[in-house]
Amino acid sequence: MPEATSDSFVSVYEVGPRDGLQNETTILPVATKILLIQELIAAGIRRMEATSFVSPAWVPQLADADELCAQLPRKEGVSYSALCPNKRGLERALSARVPEVAVFVSASETHNKKNVNKSIAETLVAFQEVVGPATSLKLRVRGYVSTVWGCPYEGAVAPEAALRIAHQLRAMGCYQISLGDTIGIGNPRQTRDIVGLFLKEFAPHELALHMHDTRGSALANIVVAIDAGIRDFDASIGGMGGCPYAPGAAGNVATEDLVTMLHGMGLTTGLDEDRLIEAALYAERAVGRALPGKVHVAGRFVPRGISTSQGTDA
Repeated sequence: MPEATSDSFVSVYEVGPRDGLQNETTILPVATKILLIQELIAAGIRRMEATSFVSPAWVPQLADADELCAQLPRKEGVSYSALCPNKRGLERALSARVPEVAVFVSASETHNKKNVNKSIAETLVAFQEVVGPATSLKLRVRGYVSTVWGCPYEGAVAPEAALRIAHQLRAMGCYQISLGDTIGIGNPRQTRDIVGLFLKEFAPHELALHMHDTRGSALANIVVAIDAGIRDFDASIGGMGGCPYAPGAAGNVATEDLVTMLHGMGLTTGLDEDRLIEAALYAERAVGRALPGKVHVAGRFVPRGISTSQGTDA
């Protein structure tokens, strides 16, 4: 996978094939998902969450995880991950030869209970059957902490609560913790305070942000995080996504919107904006609805004589 070679490089972690598609009412066939993944690879995506090994009864949109993983394009430098909530999920991930898995927990008790039917403490105990065994088998493990900026049921969430969970995930063996604004309520000042708190106890490369754009503030929050030193961000092509257990939560920040902004700021990603637009348009056709991303609709603005697509060599 690409690693930052300078402070100007930003790593984009694509979550559309999992986090995006799991919230769509349309259940796509495996062949269509593979074509979407190929479009993303062609745009330069190198870190991608492909699916989730959860019960099909919970997420029928991803019931084909085993079949999908058997057909994933294997390309040097491209790393896939899958969400694994329990021991059974890890067993399926190992059979599918996925090199990275992810675990998820909420910073608020009510959301966690609705999401996985466990308390936060019970969820962290269950992770002992996933994180340790996975790392012992040389799999990388990434941790998600949801509702860090606020909960749809409890309202405000103390950032210190999320920080304690993040410490536990790191101690278990997670190489990176992705902090989520699950319902998209964050504002730049709040983001500055949350990121500042975490950076006192975590190195920048140990953190990522997973921002939803429910209220149109995702990019503004990301700029604040960049200024603070964060260089890893989750995004979903076309802005697909949301959370079935977070009423009103819109999709993730759109990959093409994020990359266009980053390039305009003089940062590098190794991603091709034109190919990302093509991927977003393909995703829109596949799910059969207009997606909330902006750039794939408006098109790219390129001043005469200047190109901002950067290829896939970074």
